[in-house]
Amino acid sequence: MKILTYIIILSVSISVFSQNEKKEKLETKAKFLVEEGNKLYNKASYKEAELSYQQALEINPNYDKAQYNLGNALYQQNKIKEASEQFTTVNKLTKDSFIKADANHNIGNIAMKNKKYEEAVEAYKNSLRNNPNDEETRYNLAIAQKLLKKQQNKNKDKNKDKDKNKDKDKNKDKDKNKDKDKDKNKDKGKDKDKNKDNKDKRDKNKQQKQSGKLSPDQVKQLLQAMNNEENKTQKKMNAKKERGRKVKQDKDW
Repeated sequence: MKILTYIIILSVSISVFSQNEKKEKLETKAKFLVEEGNKLYNKASYKEAELSYQQALEINPNYDKAQYNLGNALYQQNKIKEASEQFTTVNKLTKDSFIKADANHNIGNIAMKNKKYEEAVEAYKNSLRNNPNDEETRYNLAIAQKLLKKQQNKNKDKNKDKDKNKDKDKNKDKDKNKDKDKDKNKDKGKDKDKNKDNKDKRDKNKQQKQSGKLSPDQVKQLLQAMNNEENKTQKKMNAKKERGRKVKQDKDW
């Protein structure tokens, strides 16, 4: 039994040793790839450096230095969005305060580039929390704060101008409504005048009709005269008809 136990312990030890050895070899290879990437980066061969860092991360995805350097290589290629995402990943991943500080510093730089000054201020503050002695970050923070204040004042002025324009538009609408009311009142006044004129005309006509009203005897005489005139006209028309009537002729065929 003792011999069997020794054999099992020995085999487990050998297995653990071989695993550790394999792990060390992989870590050594990853470090080598990062070093190679750094050399390429220093030669401004950023695309090749990016590939080298990615190869290191394929071996060890949690290699924080490779993650951070990959972000730098992306930034140098003007892949701003990818670089920002990479630095954010590093910030969450690493426990190294200096790497965390540098990642936040670069997040701040990207925010400054995009004129997102509020985000930049917060990123620089986070960087200084991890490395309070970084004077470059402190300087960048001061610049970001000034630009943020300037941006906020500019936005306030814009909002004031908008409010002024709104007030102007309101006043214009009020003036328009006043003018409309004036026009309506004018039209009402005109209508009243027209109605008054029409009424006066009707009253005048009525008065004229009433003043020219005939008496019963006058009406009787007038009707008699009209009848006499009508009889005369009828006799004349009959005489014309007799004179104007055509005579039929027999046909000669």
